[in-house]
Amino acid sequence: MDVVVVAGNPKPASRTLSAGVRLAELVAPDAEIGTVDVIELGAGLLGWGDATVAEAVSLAKRAKLLVVASPTFKGTYTGVLKLFLDQFETATGLAGVTAVPLMLGAGPAHALAPELLLKPVLVEVGPWSRTGPLRERQEIRRPRGLRRVARSLGRDRPPIHRVTRAPSLRCGSA
Repeated sequence: MDVVVVAGNPKPASRTLSAGVRLAELVAPDAEIGTVDVIELGAGLLGWGDATVAEAVSLAKRAKLLVVASPTFKGTYTGVLKLFLDQFETATGLAGVTAVPLMLGAGPAHALAPELLLKPVLVEVGPWSRTGPLRERQEIRRPRGLRRVARSLGRDRPPIHRVTRAPSLRCGSA
């Protein structure tokens, strides 16, 4: 999988997941995109060894680009996202993966959350972030924010093509 979007919203099929996929489509239009809607992993996140959680972790580890998206809850990322990130080994869990932290916020009061709270947790599990974090409300809708991400991935400008999307990992009980 070229690009994986991890959405840590307590609501399945959320706006957070949509924003992460939108960013992935804009930055890597020819890439296969997989998604992990963390809330669908359910109670398996509360321990170690759950097969569905292990499959989601494996998908994230194989990504070239990982978009980690969360709404801003009480000034930080969500607890369900933290439970998922705790599944990775410290320092090496996402080694070699380029990560882009993305947080959706209600306004300027949430502007520092991606840089101060989400990025350090990602650094702890080992991905390399070539870009600063993004806040959906202000930066994904502006070409400047997308250009910054595209440049970090070796492109001159954000592409405008649509993505051919691979089947996403469906987690949870059927």
